Amino acid sequence: MLGEAQTDAPATPGQARRDRRRAATRAEILDAAWDLVREHGLAALALRDLAARVGMRAPSLYQYFDSKHAIYDAMFAQGWRAALEAITEPQLGTDDPREALRISARRMFTFATEDAARYQLLFQRTIPGFEPSPESYAPAVEMFTRSEQLMARYGITDPDAMDLWTALISGLTSQQLSNDPGGTRWERLIDRTVDMYLAQVVPAAPATTPTPTSKRKRAK
Repeated sequence: MLGEAQTDAPATPGQARRDRRRAATRAEILDAAWDLVREHGLAALALRDLAARVGMRAPSLYQYFDSKHAIYDAMFAQGWRAALEAITEPQLGTDDPREALRISARRMFTFATEDAARYQLLFQRTIPGFEPSPESYAPAVEMFTRSEQLMARYGITDPDAMDLWTALISGLTSQQLSNDPGGTRWERLIDRTVDMYLAQVVPAAPATTPTPTSKRKRAK
C-alpha cells in the first residue's frame, strides 16, 4: 500500500550462508593480521604476507577490506572490545576507593602489557595516517566514560585528575614494555602509584577541633 513503510526482505538461506562465510573469512584475515604484527611489528604488516597467510592473493583481500587501514580499523575495534571485557566488565568487588583503583589499574596494566602490538595500536600513534573510524573508536569512548563514572563514585570529577590517572598508568605500562618486558619491575609500583594519586587528588578530611564541651567531658 502506498505510504506504508518498506521493510527489508529476509535473507534467503543462500544469502545467509554467504554472509556467514564472508564473516568467517574476515575473522580469519584479522586473526592472521594479529599473528603477523605480533611476529614482525605493527607497522610491518604487508598485504602480500597477509594474503599468503590465509591462502589467497593480495588483491582478493579487497573483497573483504577496502584498504590496509580498514584492516587496522577492524583490529582497533577488536582490541577495544577486548579491553572493555577485560578491564571494566568484571565487578570490582569493593567499595573502597583505594582498592577499587588498584584493581582497575592492575587490570589495565595487565591488558596493555600482555600484547605489545595491541598496545601500540590502541594507545600509540604508530601507523602514519591511520585514524580509527567512529564505529571502531566507540568502545574506547565507552571505556573512558566508565572510568569517569568510577572516579566520580569516589568524588574525583576534575578533568585534570582523569588526565593524570591515564598518564600515570600509561607511563608504568610504557616503562614495563620498553625496559622489562615480561617482568614485574613497574607492575610492583602500581599500588604505590595509586596511593600517591589519591593523596594528590582527594582532599584530606579537615581535622576536627574539640569543642569546650567535649573537652570537659574528657576531663571528667
